[in-house]
Amino acid sequence: MKPVTVLRNTLVSLRDLVISAGPVLVLPIILLSLAYWWLDPNPPKKVTLATGPAQSAYEEFGKRYQKALKRYNIEVVLVPSDGSPSNLKLLRAGKADLGFVQGGAGERNANEESGIVSLGSLFVEPVWLFYRADAVKNMPGGALTSLTQLQDLRVNIGGRGSGTPFLMRRLLEANKLDPAQLKLTRLEQTAAAVAFLNGELDAIVFASAPESLMVQMLLQTPGVLLMDFSQSEAYSRRFAFLTPVVLPRGVADLSKDLPPQDVRLVATTTAMLAREGTHPALLQLFAQAARDLHGPAGWFNKAGSFPNIEHSEYPVSREAERAIRSGQPFLQRWLPFWMSNVVERMWLALGIILAVMLPLTRIVPPLYQFRIRSRVFRWYGQLREIENRLHAQPQEAAEVARELDVLDQKVGRISVPLSYADELYALRNNIDAVRRRALHGTA
Repeated sequence: MKPVTVLRNTLVSLRDLVISAGPVLVLPIILLSLAYWWLDPNPPKKVTLATGPAQSAYEEFGKRYQKALKRYNIEVVLVPSDGSPSNLKLLRAGKADLGFVQGGAGERNANEESGIVSLGSLFVEPVWLFYRADAVKNMPGGALTSLTQLQDLRVNIGGRGSGTPFLMRRLLEANKLDPAQLKLTRLEQTAAAVAFLNGELDAIVFASAPESLMVQMLLQTPGVLLMDFSQSEAYSRRFAFLTPVVLPRGVADLSKDLPPQDVRLVATTTAMLAREGTHPALLQLFAQAARDLHGPAGWFNKAGSFPNIEHSEYPVSREAERAIRSGQPFLQRWLPFWMSNVVERMWLALGIILAVMLPLTRIVPPLYQFRIRSRVFRWYGQLREIENRLHAQPQEAAEVARELDVLDQKVGRISVPLSYADELYALRNNIDAVRRRALHGTA
C-alpha cells in the first residue's frame, strides 16, 4: 500500500488535529516568551568582583571564585582595590557587582546601604600585628603584649582605602591612646612590608585571612614576631564586630613549630556583599562556590562553620540563604546549569501557563470535529440548491443530472479520516438519490 493511501486511511488526521490545536499551541509559546523576557532567567556571562590589594587574601579568594564560576562559562572580572571601604564604594557606585567587606570596616549609612545584600560571612580575618624583635628588645620580656606599648614605635596601620586604619583607631582609642601622638604611617600593604623588612618600620598591622601570602611569609620570617592579644576576650566584649580567636601552635609549619606557642588574636568577619540588582542566578552560584571554598576546616574554624548567614550586618540575599542552607539544587545535579536554572526560575510561570491551558485544551476536540465535518457538510448547500431547482424546473432534469455527476466527482475527492467516513458516504448516497430522481424524470 502506498504511503499516501496509508495516510488517507487513518482514524485521525494529524494535520487537521495540529491545525485545530494551533491557537492553543501558539498561546503558551507567547506566554512562555513573555515570561522568559520578564523573568530573565539566564545570568549575564560577565560579573565583576571587587577584591583587595596585591598578595592579599581577597585577591587569592577572588582567583578561586574566578576558577569556580568558569565551569559555568561565566567570566569573573577581578577589580583590585585598597580593601573593604574601597569595595563598598565600588558597590555603591555600581562599578562592581560583588565584593569582599570586613565587619566594622567603616561607618555605615542606612540610606547608602539599602541597595546592598549579603551572601553570608565567609571567613574570619584576624588583626595581625607583626613587629621586629630588635625593636622591642629593651621592653620588659622583649615582646609586645599590649597596644599601649606602641607609643615609641614606627607602626604602619594600613593603606587609606583599607578597613584596618579605621579599626586600629578604635582599638587605640579604647586603650586611651591618641593616634595623632603616635608614629603611624598609612602605606599600602606591599610597600609597608618592604619598609618593615628593611627596618624602616618597627611594626606592621593588617587584617587578613591566613591564606594571605603576606601572613604566610611573615610568620616564617626570622626576627619577626606576632603580637599576642592577651586581652582578646575584652576586645570582643567592647566591640561587637570582633571575635577572639587562637592561632594554634605549629599550625603554620609543624616541622618548624611555627608559631612556637598559641597566639591569641582578635578577628573581624568578612562577608561577600552584592548590589541588590545583581542577577539572582549569579548570587546562587557565588553562594554555592562559597560553600565549597570556605566550608572546609581552617586555622580558625571548624568544617561547616562558613559560610554563615547568622548575625549579618546587611540583609541576606534569599538566593544565597537557600544555596547555603540547602546546597546545590536538585536539578543542577542532573541537568546543565543553564537548563536547570531556566526550569527552576520559570517553574511558577510554567505552572500558571499550564493551569490556563488545561481548560483551553477542551476546545480542541470540537474544533477538530467541526473542521473535518465541514468538509462534508458544506456540499449539502449546493446539493439543496440543485434539488430545489429540480423541483421548480423539472424540464431541466438532464442538466441537473450532469451537475450531480460533477458534484459527485468533487465529493469523491474529499479526504476524511475513517472515523468520519460514514458522513461522507451519507452525502454521496444523498447525491445518488437526487440523481435517480432526476434520471427518473427524464425517462
